[in-house]
Amino acid sequence: MGCLGCSLANKNELVNVVYEDENVCCFLDHEPFNEGHVLILPKKHYKEAVDLDENTAHSIMKASILLSKAITRLFNPDGITICQNGGIFDELTHYHMHVVPRYKNQPFSAFYAEG
Repeated sequence: MGCLGCSLANKNELVNVVYEDENVCCFLDHEPFNEGHVLILPKKHYKEAVDLDENTAHSIMKASILLSKAITRLFNPDGITICQNGGIFDELTHYHMHVVPRYKNQPFSAFYAEG
């Protein structure tokens, strides 16, 4: 069975793309924490941040900045959280970064709450 992250990043699965370049695909999270929650996935398979090549790492950071600017303009959040979960906490088993608009009185722990 193939990697779900690779399928998503290469648009073999239905995704709502908001930005992409030759290295990454950025799309709306299917279960967003808040409206505007975006995922950044490399098109090549990488499992951990330490595995990324320099060009892909640069594309990920560039995308996180562009998306943060767009999210700020569109949703006027009180802040933005950018995070990445590795190891056993990576449910896709494919490197991905979250860019999440956040609002006052919204604890970050709620991002990780089950259910």
